Amino acid sequence: MRRFMIADDSAVICKVAKRILTGLDYLVIEASNAGEAMIMCDAQLPDVLCVDAGMTGALDLISSVRQMEGGKEVRIHYLMIEKEFKQMMAGKRAGADDFLLKPFDRRSLTEAFAPYAAAA
Repeated sequence: MRRFMIADDSAVICKVAKRILTGLDYLVIEASNAGEAMIMCDAQLPDVLCVDAGMTGALDLISSVRQMEGGKEVRIHYLMIEKEFKQMMAGKRAGADDFLLKPFDRRSLTEAFAPYAAAA
């Protein structure tokens, strides 16, 4: 089972993501802030990491994960509430692979992450 971590300070976003992604055979881990996510990543890197762009320390978290042993293999998605070019470029420079708009739904999460679950 592939590990999926969502780092977002919104309990509702985490709950929705967990419900949907568990159905795709992911083991979903939640972190409510960047520090908590970093501790969890130090213990065991996820296969997929979603980081809320509005969370304090989001860019540092992405950069830190990329520098860890095995961090280059983690698929990182930057969660945004709108497509804002400057914010997207900052996420890309930090090491994000892709972007996902919030709020998301079952269809958008399935389209974005089902291919990686199947690759396990």
